Amino acid sequence: MRGKLTRGWQHRSGFYNRPFHRRAGIGPPNVMTKYVFVTGGVVSSLGKGIASASLAALLESRGLRVTLIKLDPYLNVDPGTMSPFQHGEVFVTDDGAETDLDLGHYERFITTRMKRSNNFTTGQIYKSVLEKERRGDYLGKTVQVIPHVTNEIQTFIQRGAEGVDVAIAEIGGTVGDIESLPFLEAARQMSLRLGPNNAAFVHLTYVPYIAAAGELKTKPTQHTVQKLREIGIQPDALLCRADRVIPDEEREKISLFTNVPLWGVISMPDVDTIYKVPRVLHEQGLDGLICDKLRLHTPPANLKRWDDLVYEVEHPQGEVRIAMVGKYVDLSDSYKSLNEALRHAGLKNHVRVAITYIDSETLDDDKVAERLGGFDAILVPGGFGKRGVEGKIRAARYAREQRVPYLGICLGMQVATIEFARHVAGLEGANSTEFDPHTPHPVIALIDEWLDADGTLQKRDANTDLGGTMRLGAQSADVLPGTLAYQIYGPVVTERHRHRYEANTQYLDRLRQAGLVISALTQREQLTEIVELPQDVHPWFMGVQFHPEFKSTPWDGHPLFNAYIAAALRHQQQRAPQTTPEVASA
Repeated sequence: MRGKLTRGWQHRSGFYNRPFHRRAGIGPPNVMTKYVFVTGGVVSSLGKGIASASLAALLESRGLRVTLIKLDPYLNVDPGTMSPFQHGEVFVTDDGAETDLDLGHYERFITTRMKRSNNFTTGQIYKSVLEKERRGDYLGKTVQVIPHVTNEIQTFIQRGAEGVDVAIAEIGGTVGDIESLPFLEAARQMSLRLGPNNAAFVHLTYVPYIAAAGELKTKPTQHTVQKLREIGIQPDALLCRADRVIPDEEREKISLFTNVPLWGVISMPDVDTIYKVPRVLHEQGLDGLICDKLRLHTPPANLKRWDDLVYEVEHPQGEVRIAMVGKYVDLSDSYKSLNEALRHAGLKNHVRVAITYIDSETLDDDKVAERLGGFDAILVPGGFGKRGVEGKIRAARYAREQRVPYLGICLGMQVATIEFARHVAGLEGANSTEFDPHTPHPVIALIDEWLDADGTLQKRDANTDLGGTMRLGAQSADVLPGTLAYQIYGPVVTERHRHRYEANTQYLDRLRQAGLVISALTQREQLTEIVELPQDVHPWFMGVQFHPEFKSTPWDGHPLFNAYIAAALRHQQQRAPQTTPEVASA
């Protein structure tokens, strides 16, 4: 009997020691990489991205190399053509991928930089499978969700996990949705094929408080875990979102009905800053639980930098007020990275940044001064399409004429250029061909050729597909000495781009003659990257064609935003009424 047991164990052990790709029928594995799959239940928008990034930060603080991968269940190839109202902002990586906004959280929480392989969608998976089918890669087989689609998902996960100790895969959507079932099945298969102690499951759920009953209800959490277990996934940890700390009695009940040990039922209450979440999870032992499950032997977590950050957040020495004049102001997620970049810059300047969102469609000539007059600085963010553009132009004009610090990002740079052309350079009717194809002065126009960061020549025209065809990713430009941009960046600026239209090179000399400073140009095409006003004309006025917000972190902020908030603080101090000292009576 003992011999049979030994041979049986050796057989199973041999199975787990066989190469992963031979067991799975997919590509070779990433040697020694462990996986954590993060799922969500009950409702969306609970904060899976923040929870995943926080767990990654905890593991990184233990000395592990960590990356995160976002799996999105929608059929779009990427979010690049989706409205911000549908999906929030589109986050752009250095290699030019248009990705989910959660990748912005990932980069702000850990040191690993995201790339194209860190985000993929159902659309990309099916596109890849169908291309293989057309090439005959499946050798005449019937192509099915299992195994072909689920194997492709696993291949994509492995691709994003190269070169790290732990890869955290966040599965978008809610357990029970039809769309996310192939992803969940792929995760189940992958955990089985990896073998014991190589994969863990963390499930984010919701525990609502019913005011009429005066109690928290655990039934939705019981049901969402039941759905997971039906498809063969047993969570190792539950992150229970609620508007308050979940008492031990409710945690014990959740543990009993979900088959998750009590120490794996973790309360995740609302907090006033997302930067408190790593500490909240660490104090309840989430990182220790995951390390135990994955047999990772690490030093203790060191959260000093997070504690220092939270202290800075909670102890500002002042406040600056920023007017953000945009088109997508009804959904703050549309400007998620931008909001965070401003707050990071506030931390570097020891002030709280209060952002007021102003719909550019509603900014009329007769109300500009009334609506913008009380702010310390004005910011015009990016956007696409004609709607609300004239309101943005009015905001740029007000900032220029009233000497209010101004930062224009992407479209914000373009509207500042249009405004200057119309009202300073005398180019009546100047516009972008995006908004007026027949403008007499197309100071902004469609770029038809440029060189990518990898040296590839890209060509476009008005009939080119919209998806994935903009100038995307990190690109460099030379900065003009003696300018505000040079003070901030030095001789070279390298930032991430996402735009289709550019400042028309045919008008640059006329704009320069009128006083506009073109302070950064790309080396090959001479495309405008930064415009500004001379500092003897305006204390701080700058427009940038790129998106600097994508590279801001809570630890260092970003040099451009740090300088912008510092300028807003100076403007506030200059506007402050001078108090007359009281004269003591005789």
